[in-house]
Amino acid sequence: MTIKPLSDRLVIKMVEAEETTKSGIILAGSAKEKPQIAEVIAVGPGGIVDGKEVKMYLKQGDKVLISKYAGTEVKVDGVDYTILRQNDVLAIVE
Repeated sequence: MTIKPLSDRLVIKMVEAEETTKSGIILAGSAKEKPQIAEVIAVGPGGIVDGKEVKMYLKQGDKVLISKYAGTEVKVDGVDYTILRQNDVLAIVE
């Protein structure tokens, strides 16, 4: 099954959080921070949103930094994705 976002929405997949610190300490599952870096899986077509034209500047494969609690989490075929609006993306990670 594939997910096709509508309007100015994106489908992203979170990048796994580090399991060890820089000093080599292994973190327990509850001690890990929620990741904020994600990979763009699918991009909507853009269009008119709230009376304004929205142009999509992100593309599939981009790594992005998102707001901590942005979007809606969904599970498709056992894989966790997040669907959010393009304006919830804070930056592109290069």
